Amino acid sequence: MDDSHTFLIATMDIFLRLRLSSMMFLQYFVWGMWYVTMGTFMMAHLKAGAVDVGSAYATFSIGAIISPFFVGLVADRFFPSQRVLGVLHIAGAIVLFFVGKVTELSMFWWLILLYTLLYTPTISLANSISFRQMENPGKQFPAVRVLGTIGWIVSGLLIGYLELDSSALIFHIAAIASVLLGVLSFMLPHTPPNRTNQASWKSLLGLDALVLFKNRAFLLFFILSILICIPLTFYYNFANPFLNDIGVSNAAGKMTLGQASEALFMLLIPFLFVKLGVKRMLTLALICWILRYVFFAFGDADNTMWMLLVGIALHGACYDFFFVTGQIYTENVAGGQIKNAAQGLITFATYGIGMFLGSYISGYLTERYVIVGDNHTTYNWESVWLIPAYISVALLVLLVLFFNDKKKRQQSYE
Repeated sequence: MDDSHTFLIATMDIFLRLRLSSMMFLQYFVWGMWYVTMGTFMMAHLKAGAVDVGSAYATFSIGAIISPFFVGLVADRFFPSQRVLGVLHIAGAIVLFFVGKVTELSMFWWLILLYTLLYTPTISLANSISFRQMENPGKQFPAVRVLGTIGWIVSGLLIGYLELDSSALIFHIAAIASVLLGVLSFMLPHTPPNRTNQASWKSLLGLDALVLFKNRAFLLFFILSILICIPLTFYYNFANPFLNDIGVSNAAGKMTLGQASEALFMLLIPFLFVKLGVKRMLTLALICWILRYVFFAFGDADNTMWMLLVGIALHGACYDFFFVTGQIYTENVAGGQIKNAAQGLITFATYGIGMFLGSYISGYLTERYVIVGDNHTTYNWESVWLIPAYISVALLVLLVLFFNDKKKRQQSYE
């Protein structure tokens, strides 16, 4: 850490840093508390099938599609961000309480949809509040944002330690934390509406960056970014039910290896990106995706437990080497005045369209391998996990054969 970095962190008021760091910790603690094990809860208490689980996870994508409009066209224009954040989290806590009480699958889906519509805008609001309090966000923000990763890890360790994977308490504990975050939000620095940055709905969706599709390499990357969300949703939606089903103890706790590796690989990206370049980084990412799902397909809770642990730990390389590298690549290709629109386009394509389609597709494909017993419903997990492995192989072939990032950025993009 250089002297300037140390000085910037030191000059931020310690009480301000404490509040922002606590906000980030609770923001991701709440999310991690229910999101990772929701599928396990649904299968145990609501007799949900894989399609039902995929449909429930798809609600988060609906929220991700709608939240840019709410934040950019409403919250940023008319209300202080910290107050909006507080109201949304307190309202979300009420919904989470009832989510843990519901016994009907259809009602559960509607309540989860309502909650994700309340929660997803808070992600960008929390970031916005942090950025507007910092003199140099590029150097100061990571020290605050890392508390979010720690919050997610703590939620997983708590679930594993208390064995809450299939318990309704995951929603009730998340509700309590959401109330705390809501109260804390009103104690955050005043962050007034940003009326100087009046974004249109087109710019919020990144449509101003559609000109980048003239670049064939970027167009292929855009398509790959959507399609890679199908393997990603297999992991998000079914990794915890899978681990619990085959008898892995403290499954949620072990899954925090994924978040720990995500933080580690994030630190490696600046060095590897310069050394390897975009194509090799994306290639390495897809190889890791393939390995992860092959390990999941053939690992078990006994003799080959190491394969499951390695598969979980590969999450950091899978996610960072593809999505974070992709964000850097997008920034370099776009440049100039449309770089924000380009990032918005990729975010909308992945967390919106890609995750939405992936949630339903992964649920439908997993349901094909259901095994209904007398007292227990399970799945042919080997066949299930080979599906995202095959998809990743196909995407790797497309990348290797057709992606060419050698062409320099055209000046017309700026």
